[in-house]
Amino acid sequence: MMAMLGFGENGWGGLLLSATLTTLLLSMVALLIGAVVGAGVAATRLSPRRPVRWLGDSYSVIFRGIPELLIIYLFYFGGSGLVSQIGQLFGAEGFIEVPPFLIGALAIGLISGSYQGEVYRAARLALAAGEIEAAYAIGMPKWRVLQRIIVPQVARYALPGLSNVWQMSLKDSALISVTGIVELMRASQVAAGSTRQYFTFYMIGAACYLVLTVLSNSAFRRAEKRLGRAHQSRTAAQN
Repeated sequence: MMAMLGFGENGWGGLLLSATLTTLLLSMVALLIGAVVGAGVAATRLSPRRPVRWLGDSYSVIFRGIPELLIIYLFYFGGSGLVSQIGQLFGAEGFIEVPPFLIGALAIGLISGSYQGEVYRAARLALAAGEIEAAYAIGMPKWRVLQRIIVPQVARYALPGLSNVWQMSLKDSALISVTGIVELMRASQVAAGSTRQYFTFYMIGAACYLVLTVLSNSAFRRAEKRLGRAHQSRTAAQN
């Protein structure tokens, strides 16, 4: 048992460790992509213009309504086909394959963005309108209001919801194994199939996911406490 989990020539420990790091990196990149997309979705859904709100609503419905695995397939095969067609216009020949990591991070990031958009929208609606109106009343410019009032408070209100979105992205990363990238799920499959120790390696994979979940939950709780203390200090200074 220990020999199979070792880091030697016949051990699978190195593969599982690198796959765990790949899963973590993939989820982090997807979360960052989703943050940018989600901010745009929230802005469109909060717009006073109906056509703009319709765009945000349509994005949320599409990426939350289509199964994640189907979106990954569409991006993986459709994305490579699109890149190949564009390459042919510039003289390239043959099929151009898009890196699976890029496809996976983009697909999960766009899915995450549809959920993060809802989190940011709810956080923005939770802000006290009087505080923003008071800032404008004393002549504070819009960029300063955004920097000093809106962004810090939206981050504080959104953080618990973002923790849930992060957990979803972490689990969705297992679906990227269909593209061939060796993340935690794929490494568990390879090790289990090679050794015929299916239960053992799938349990190890599950344990690795749980460790990532526990560590990330702890990090989000510390971030929530820090933002809460910063808000209390800022409120006390203003009073």
